[in-house]
Amino acid sequence: MNTPLSRETALPRDAALLVSRTALATLFLVMGWGKLSDYSGAVAYMAQTHAPLPALSAIVAIAAELGIGLALVAGVLTAPLALLLAAYTVVTAFIGHHFWTMEGALRYDMTIHFYKNISIAGGLVALAVAGPGRYALRLRNRHVPAAAASRPA
Repeated sequence: MNTPLSRETALPRDAALLVSRTALATLFLVMGWGKLSDYSGAVAYMAQTHAPLPALSAIVAIAAELGIGLALVAGVLTAPLALLLAAYTVVTAFIGHHFWTMEGALRYDMTIHFYKNISIAGGLVALAVAGPGRYALRLRNRHVPAAAASRPA
């Protein structure tokens, strides 16, 4: 159903969810592309932040950021992938933005980044609860006939 979010706004729910999916995915797509484009730099950054197994961590980051980012924009497997990306985002906050070990301006900067990650994770959890909306690609269950898959539950 594409009803307004509330009486105070005429913003359609499905369009808002498409915008939300795209906005949440943008940071991950940009950062994932950067890591893919400069893989050796990504590995060096992972080593600098003391991420475990830097080369593998870079591959996981690229897969999570690009793969899940694209899936979210498309609206594919939105709930489980949004939750997975939320967990990834919280983990990267602790690995990459450990402000409590820093001082001065760097501590302030990393504090912002840490809590930005926590906020993004919250948005991803909200998206998982809300679902992708109508403007999303749907994966068909291979074991269910097409006619049955299109019927409402």
